Amino acid sequence: MTQAIAVRRDGDAFQARVFWRKAACLLDPLSPVVRVGFESGPKGFDDVWVEYHGDRAPGDQEGHPILREHIQCKWHVSMSDFGYADLVNPEWINANNVSLLQRARAAQLEHAPIGVGVRFKLLTNWRIGQTDPLRPYIHQKSKTLRLKGLFDGSTDRSAAGKIRKLWREHLGIEEQELIHLVRTLSLDTDSSSLDDHRDNLDLLFENRGLRRIPSNESSFIYDDIVFQWLSQGRLAFDRKSFHEACKREGLLAGAVQVPKVFGVKSFEHPFDRLEDRCEIVLDLISHFDDRAIRAQSEWTDILYPRLRSFLQTAAKDHQQLRLVLDAHITLAFAAGSVLDIKSGRQVEIEQRTINRRVWHASDMPRDSSWCDWTFETLTINEAGQEMAVAVCLTHDVAAEVKTHLVSQAPNVGTLLIARPNGGSSTKSVVCGQHAFELAESLAAHVKSMRTNLRPGCHVFIAAPNAFTFFLGQRRPSLGAVTLYEYDFEGMRSGGYEASLTLPI
Repeated sequence: MTQAIAVRRDGDAFQARVFWRKAACLLDPLSPVVRVGFESGPKGFDDVWVEYHGDRAPGDQEGHPILREHIQCKWHVSMSDFGYADLVNPEWINANNVSLLQRARAAQLEHAPIGVGVRFKLLTNWRIGQTDPLRPYIHQKSKTLRLKGLFDGSTDRSAAGKIRKLWREHLGIEEQELIHLVRTLSLDTDSSSLDDHRDNLDLLFENRGLRRIPSNESSFIYDDIVFQWLSQGRLAFDRKSFHEACKREGLLAGAVQVPKVFGVKSFEHPFDRLEDRCEIVLDLISHFDDRAIRAQSEWTDILYPRLRSFLQTAAKDHQQLRLVLDAHITLAFAAGSVLDIKSGRQVEIEQRTINRRVWHASDMPRDSSWCDWTFETLTINEAGQEMAVAVCLTHDVAAEVKTHLVSQAPNVGTLLIARPNGGSSTKSVVCGQHAFELAESLAAHVKSMRTNLRPGCHVFIAAPNAFTFFLGQRRPSLGAVTLYEYDFEGMRSGGYEASLTLPI
């Protein structure tokens, strides 16, 4: 019984923290969020809902504005997978007769009869199974379903056809009706811990003038307050009513001076949409199919020029600025190369690794326990004049990099492998000061090995984006650099592909 209560409380906390992520945006007059609700709306998608301003609403996978988003939070104490068949199983949502898909259909008929204007999102810490037939039909950037792939004209015997057939027959509808429903669905995974959510909210509360709760305090009053409002029948808030409710509860901390926040995204976070809280966002998502760029030439011809212009404009008017980089490592490195150490700007990076924190070059005093580098040098091709660097902070990618170089880079003679002496892990880099020092020492080591900076340097990075940004700030020390992205989704080669060469 005690375990069941704990699980229920954790589920409630997950739901409450998703609510606060959206509701805090109501305190920002520039946010497109205009109303937020809790435990109200269509059954099955009534945990949290968000209403957007019509002129600034996010777009769906076909570009239609999403005016409302209804979120159903499904929290599990242990991690597991789900698949397309679970959506038609009432037991999967602890129901007797009605499945999640049936509830989504009822909500869609009422609020989006032709499948546009509203999104119904399942937000869970479970993942789509690696081998489930539905997995290839989910957009990794929006977690919506690929309509052209799922409704490809194939027979019911195909992989897509089996999904369509099961869902059609379960709902008792025709194919076109199923298309309207599928267009509104989002199946999103959020594997962040409850502590991660609390840390994420701490930064948002700072930016929005809400009272922050010290991390050493066990209780988190924001979890309870929203359910108190629920018991009082206060289920929906606009800007005015939310401000008044927070003031009455003593949650307003007053005006605070924080840097302007600028966002760059080439993929979408599960629930932290950058437009909801950033001063301005450079949205590059349209240039990618999930994580894979549509055309390799766009790194040089489109993305880098847009990024450079965006950052130069931001830096022109702000001596101190904060960046949120929900972006590929290529863009994080390139951002550092634009705002380099000679730019005269103080740059903070919101780093999402494990717990989201604001990292900058002097955020913590130096600690002797922090890891340093262990360097290993391998000969790839004795005749090669170029050099490669494998940065293995979060993952040891040396084997994959070596395999790529042997088969794809005949001009590379030497591979430098840079590992943290405590081993690669998501916790290897402690803070901004640590990341800054690691970037500085790595750049110095590479420079000492490159007596001639003219031959190319190939850089493969598995590291937090803050480190990658700081390394990019030292691009001149590295000489001509070619960056690489790994095809995690297997959309192209399944390995490394060159992205951007700097300087341009």
